Parts: sequence; C-alpha cells; structure tokens
Amino acid sequence: MINNELTDEDGNFLVKLARKSIEEYLKSGIKIEYPKEIDKKLLEKRGVFVTLKNSKNDFELRGCIGYPYPIKPLAEALIDSAIEAATNDPRFYPVSLEELKNEIVIEVSVLTTPKLIVVENPKDYPKHIKIGEDGLIVERGFYKGLLLPQVAVEWNWNEEDFLSNCCIKAGLQPDYWLLKGTKVYKFQAIIFEEKTPNGKVERKKL
Repeated sequence: MINNELTDEDGNFLVKLARKSIEEYLKSGIKIEYPKEIDKKLLEKRGVFVTLKNSKNDFELRGCIGYPYPIKPLAEALIDSAIEAATNDPRFYPVSLEELKNEIVIEVSVLTTPKLIVVENPKDYPKHIKIGEDGLIVERGFYKGLLLPQVAVEWNWNEEDFLSNCCIKAGLQPDYWLLKGTKVYKFQAIIFEEKTPNGKVERKKL
C-alpha cells in the first residue's frame, strides 16, 4: 500500500505551486524556485506527474508530463513537470495564460518507486495488478509507456485493458505484454486535484 505521509495541506501546497509555476512561466518565461521555508518531506526525491484538464470541456486531458522515478526533490520535479505539461506536451498546443486562469484544473500525482512485476508466465500479470490502486509502466527495448492509476478508473478498464493500453502508450502492439522480454512495473500514487480553476484542492479517491 502507498505511504500516506502527505497531508491535505501538503497536497494544497503542491497543486498551488504547480499553478504558480505555470502562471509565472507563461507570463515571463522564468522558472520559479520553490520557497525556502518548504517542509523537508517535500524535498525528498519522489516521482511526480502533473495533469492538466479542461473544466469547460468535460475535463478533457490538456497535458500530462512528469517524472516516473525519484531522481529530483519533489518540489523541483513538480515545478519542471507543471511547466512541461502546460507548454511542451507533444500531444497538445501550449496552454495560454487566459486558459490557465479560466479553464484549466490541475491534478498532482506523487508516485511511489515503480517495482518490477515478476511472473513465470506473462498471462499472470493481471493477477498482480489492482485497478484503482496501481499505475503501470510497460517497457520493451527502447519503448516505454506509463499510465497513472486514475486512468484505468476513468476509462473503466479491467486489468487486461490496462496492460494493453499501456502497451499502446509505449508505441507497441496492445498484446505485447504477453511476450517474453516485455517488462511490466507497477506503482501507486497519492493524488490531489482542483475541482475548479484555482479552486479548492482535494485528495482524489479512486
């Protein structure tokens, strides 16, 4: 199970920091620094993803970028991810300042370290995955795809669907999780989200 050491106050801080990072970058092109008086646990190395959704368009995805592995202090990785999600997700055109203020809601997912799922037979992968708790990484050679835990819930996928769609995200055929040599990792996430642009931040329950 995921470690729930992050409080609702921490979640509010992280989401607001993500929004401020995007806003300042769109205004001036400057990447802000995190506050010096920040809680030490927010400086521990953690994986993190920032997801942007359009609240005026059925909460459609508008950008999502992050760090799967704990290679940077959480606050620093968050600032990087927020800016990249707003300006450099190759699937979308950059977010505008007006759009950020009036339409975009922000979701922050703080990840546990991904762990390799070890099975004798790839057909056993679904038994080791819990929808609503686990996120997935599928890796085969140079191909790699990641899907956050909330994605499977939002799309009402079962375990096989989740594995297949993670293969597609990696640029592979959907059944490649059944092939020897494909690696599957799982992780969990604590998720905090806005319901309205710059609105109240809540812990997301899957």
